[in-house]
Amino acid sequence: MKKYIKLLSLSLFAIIISACNSNGQSNNTKNQKDLKMDLTPPKGEAVVAFAEGCFWCSEHIFEAVVGVNDVISGYAGGTTLNPTYDLVNTETTGHAESILVYYDPKIISYDELVKVFFASHDPTTPNQQGPDKGSSYRSILFYQTPAEKEIAMNEIKQISGSDRFPKSLVTELKHLDAFYKAEDYHQDYINGGKGLMNPYVKGVSIPRYEKFKREYKGKLKKGA
Repeated sequence: MKKYIKLLSLSLFAIIISACNSNGQSNNTKNQKDLKMDLTPPKGEAVVAFAEGCFWCSEHIFEAVVGVNDVISGYAGGTTLNPTYDLVNTETTGHAESILVYYDPKIISYDELVKVFFASHDPTTPNQQGPDKGSSYRSILFYQTPAEKEIAMNEIKQISGSDRFPKSLVTELKHLDAFYKAEDYHQDYINGGKGLMNPYVKGVSIPRYEKFKREYKGKLKKGA
């Protein structure tokens, strides 16, 4: 991601490190043409999308949940056709960094995945998730059917009526019209080992993942 975050070293000197864009890839990202995903899931699976900040972090978290078969990082919620990483980073396309989750509905429900969504990020920070700021990091709960919309609305209502978060929810409830797969180097960035030495991953992604594991009450995969 294009944003930069400030970390303090033990010597109290501030160092600036790039977030999700510090993977050594050129900013001349490949054309996203034809990377619009078919939202029809394979037989026996279902699919859902979420936006909750850096898709590296989100992908890592959802891949750990029992019943989730695959997670794709990409862009959703905007209006620009065939968005690239560079375009989304301009904060002008309307897209947010998002994940497309393929899951087994016999093992885990949309309802439970919505709970994972709210347990894995801060849904009270407008256009921000942790150190990353901008509309591409906003919180969006996507739905595709009236039944999913009702489930999502009920969860939002329940959380809003509780003291779970100190501030009001800013999560958007949005129909999933299109999902564009992100560039290959973003896929499986943490679990695949590509980003394990990235300072952003070590300083932001991994702590967020560990916090989720401590607080989530559902089932996680062995070794997650």
